[in-house]
Amino acid sequence: MKQSWSDGNHVELLINGEQYYPRVFESMAQAREEILLETFIIYDDKVGQPLRQALIDAARRGVRVEVAVDGYGTADLPDDFIASMTEAGVRFHSFDPQPRLAGMRTNLFRRLHRKILVIDGQRAFIGGINYSADHLGDFGPQAKQDYAVEVIGPVVAQVHASSCRMLAAVLDAASQVQPTRTTAGTASAALVERDNRRHRNDIEVCYLQVFREARQRIVVANAYFFPGYRLLRELRNAARRGVEVTLILQGQPDMRWVRALSRLLYNYLLRDNVRIHEYCQRPLHGKVALVDDDWSTVGSSNLDPLSLSFNLEANLLIRDRGFNDVLYQHLSELTREHCKAVTLERMVRGYWWRAPLIFLGFHITRYFPRIAGWFPAHRQRLQSLQADSEASAGYHGGKT
Repeated sequence: MKQSWSDGNHVELLINGEQYYPRVFESMAQAREEILLETFIIYDDKVGQPLRQALIDAARRGVRVEVAVDGYGTADLPDDFIASMTEAGVRFHSFDPQPRLAGMRTNLFRRLHRKILVIDGQRAFIGGINYSADHLGDFGPQAKQDYAVEVIGPVVAQVHASSCRMLAAVLDAASQVQPTRTTAGTASAALVERDNRRHRNDIEVCYLQVFREARQRIVVANAYFFPGYRLLRELRNAARRGVEVTLILQGQPDMRWVRALSRLLYNYLLRDNVRIHEYCQRPLHGKVALVDDDWSTVGSSNLDPLSLSFNLEANLLIRDRGFNDVLYQHLSELTREHCKAVTLERMVRGYWWRAPLIFLGFHITRYFPRIAGWFPAHRQRLQSLQADSEASAGYHGGKT
């Protein structure tokens, strides 16, 4: 797989909701033609409510507003929340909505996990931040540590085209926006996607390629770390040839079983001098990485089976020394101030009873892509919701 790199972009790192939401809402307020929004989660809270108002205001002044959410992640949004938007002209779409079974959501796999916003074809936001209050520091000890980027420049055309493809089945007319081609900075950038059709392993292949070519350093900060065998092998091989490999993983997890699975892989990596640090200030939700002094990525894809084998994901690849250095300095500070180093000696304790689990976990990572093919595929579809109670009932599992 060959990436389509665009030169002349300005890319800015946005850390947590405190930096992300003000920029997003300001950009929405300035929109004049079109807003394309894809996200996994919208909650009816102090983030979701101003988002709703920003979208309503844009639609009322004549902006075309298309919103796509995941039918699993945004399953509990109140009917009146959706109706207030659709009545104002916002077009609201749910990805793969499924009826509940005994009160349980059934659309567990192949989620719309992308977090993309495109404004007028001129500006884009890509990352891992949802629209919910738990991405703000004042949420408390469970507030999430997360990242996104704001990008201006020619690569926005790639992001815009990707969103238009995602929404194609529900758009009432093709987008009339002409994305910018104007140079805005010095960064080269490319959008890389994962879907269940033409781009099944593109994100994984990107990681494999840059890990294989790394010569100085690899830093990965990833919330849910349970990658396939090939990625584990490339990280180990990089460390063996002298690359400084650092993993920043969850130390205060939002789901304890996630850290338990990740730890099954620690021994394999630590034996070859991969450095593992667990971030303990609050739950880590980020999906970022950097290699050497010029390559970086920020996006929605975790390094776990859901993201690498099932979900719809999007990451921005960036080649720029300045951006790489900003991200590196931030992650280095995170490591120094808020992480605990994991040592091989620490993980060897109790190894006798964990050895069978480690063996099982390792081989699951080796064969999971093949196992994933046994699962039935959901239809990759969007359902548009209208400003009426019948459509809302369908969204919440009454009708589909």
